[in-house]
Amino acid sequence: MDLDGIYDGLYNGSVRKISNSCYTIDDLINSPNDTRRGISLIFRPSSSVRKEISRFLDTLQQLDPNQYYYPESDMHVTILSIVSCYPEFNVASIHIPAYINLLQKAISDAKGFTLHFRGITASPSCVMIRGFPENNTLNDLRNNLRSIFKMSSLEHSIDKRYELQTAHSTVLRFRDRISDISRFLEILESYKDFYFGSCTVDSLEFVVNDWYLRKRNTEKLFSFSLPPGGDQLIE
Repeated sequence: MDLDGIYDGLYNGSVRKISNSCYTIDDLINSPNDTRRGISLIFRPSSSVRKEISRFLDTLQQLDPNQYYYPESDMHVTILSIVSCYPEFNVASIHIPAYINLLQKAISDAKGFTLHFRGITASPSCVMIRGFPENNTLNDLRNNLRSIFKMSSLEHSIDKRYELQTAHSTVLRFRDRISDISRFLEILESYKDFYFGSCTVDSLEFVVNDWYLRKRNTEKLFSFSLPPGGDQLIE
């Protein structure tokens, strides 16, 4: 899979739109009436990677403090959104052990792998860190999850919004007009190929979450450990 091509396509198209003030402001970030919830399988980058990302965000925040910047506690990579967030979802209405059993089945052959965080990309609504898996483990794991859930009667909405192919981490969302678009895009360009670090993906979290994976609205339902793989970092 040509991840560089996917990320570059997103970045180039989004920069053109943002430069023309054609970007999307999220009006629900600060809304107390946002009841959207769902369940996801996620990975949290190492503390060293998150700190490096925070330094990048600090640079943007000094320029434009009115945007929504992810705190380190909320930074994550989505392995797969099992049930995409929607207002009527209630975790009490699902049988959590059944989901855990199914996830365990899909994960059973997966081993830990290295994920490199290099550069940034964007959409008309957010800024993301580019993630690059060392091997095909992530792609294989996602395909296993898709196959197993398709054969299951459990509620899910996998791939209904779009088919997740990348390993990005969303770290900024637009919640206000950008104060200085030219300078904002200059900073993005300067970080386009910046190396934020690498870490081993050896633990996955099954969580109930809001749209933004905010700590206060996220509950860990189960944690899965991945056994060592051949390409893992020695940390």
